[in-house]
Amino acid sequence: MNYSLNNATINSVVDKLSQPQSYEGLYHHNPEGQALPSEQAVREFIALVRSTIFPGYYSSSSLHDSTITYHLGVAVERMHRVLAKQILYSLCFAEQEICKGESCNSEQEYKALNIAGTFISYLPELRRMLALDVEAAYQGDPAAESIGEIICCYPSLKAITYHRIAHKLYELQVPLLPRIISEIAHSETGIDIHPAARIGESFFIDHGTGVVIGATCIIGSRVKLYQGVTLGAKSFPKADDGSLIKGIERHPIIGDNVIVYSNTTLLGRINIGESARIGANMWITEDVPAGQSLSRPL
Repeated sequence: MNYSLNNATINSVVDKLSQPQSYEGLYHHNPEGQALPSEQAVREFIALVRSTIFPGYYSSSSLHDSTITYHLGVAVERMHRVLAKQILYSLCFAEQEICKGESCNSEQEYKALNIAGTFISYLPELRRMLALDVEAAYQGDPAAESIGEIICCYPSLKAITYHRIAHKLYELQVPLLPRIISEIAHSETGIDIHPAARIGESFFIDHGTGVVIGATCIIGSRVKLYQGVTLGAKSFPKADDGSLIKGIERHPIIGDNVIVYSNTTLLGRINIGESARIGANMWITEDVPAGQSLSRPL
């Protein structure tokens, strides 16, 4: 069978694809070579953060007590450069600035460098938070044989690591980049956490596949979720013209020490009280008092 295309077919397809009405709303005009954030560079940034937070687990070099300061210094310096450039491209994209080659205007460059510096200053706190997440996983999973196993293998730790990175950038009002990071985590782990979601200390998702955490969720400390849990919105109010009203608080608030078991869905701006236990395969659209246990009848 002949799979070759003749020039007439190619020209016809290209002509159709080149019609402005066919790509309306899908075309990002790059005036003077304006750059977009690079997924490859974002992945490098994430890898640098992980190798810094968990020395020896994700770095390619052999680390020793005598060389760790040097290796961390190299990683953090490189991290700052990579992050600043991706923040700059994100700012240019969001604000439609004209960026020539690899540089935007000096004001945007200064802003990107400052934001990247603020993120670098956050790294010790990020390590503290993730250490608590690792401990929560170790204490919460009887199958976990070591801390190292969790750091190396657990998709939930990868997802929460990416989320804590993305959420900090979201707090720093970086456009686009936090969502790129969260969707990389989603594609790699099957866990979907919006970067705007606020998650407390010692967070653990057991197994993890299919968990969804919406943008306006607030999750307390020492919360444990199982696979398939959805913390979603119950409805989407619309304006008079039929468009969705965005920015309203529409996802659950989860108190401290709550456990939600597998395949349970919690919808709307409901409050799940401290130390509540919610069983598997449930549909919850109302508040749950503190300390209450809910389960489906057998």
